[in-house]
Amino acid sequence: MSDATSPEPAPDFDAMTRDIAEVPAVEVIVTVAVNLMSAAAVKLGLTEEGDTYKDLDEARKLVHALAGLLDAGATEISSFHAAPLRDGLKSLQLAFREASLVPDEPGQGPGEKYTGPVYG
Repeated sequence: MSDATSPEPAPDFDAMTRDIAEVPAVEVIVTVAVNLMSAAAVKLGLTEEGDTYKDLDEARKLVHALAGLLDAGATEISSFHAAPLRDGLKSLQLAFREASLVPDEPGQGPGEKYTGPVYG
């Protein structure tokens, strides 16, 4: 007999709300930053799948959003958390510059509005 016809249980939104209430803001900010970094790496073709999911337009948006988050949240998450995230951001910015057929002018690349020009 198959369970394919049995309905999925409804999500327990009360439990989810309680769970998120217990998570410190630093952890939420860092988790979002890591998710943005991971998505940007995929869109830059830096994963095992290579160019399968490469999309520089999407990567630009993700890197820019990451830079904005780090710019706004760096003072809130301490340098212990911010420093490795900034290093990851710079690596993504450099990878974007390298992947672009027509590189942006210094200071015009994704996120450079927040970080300043990124050079190799």
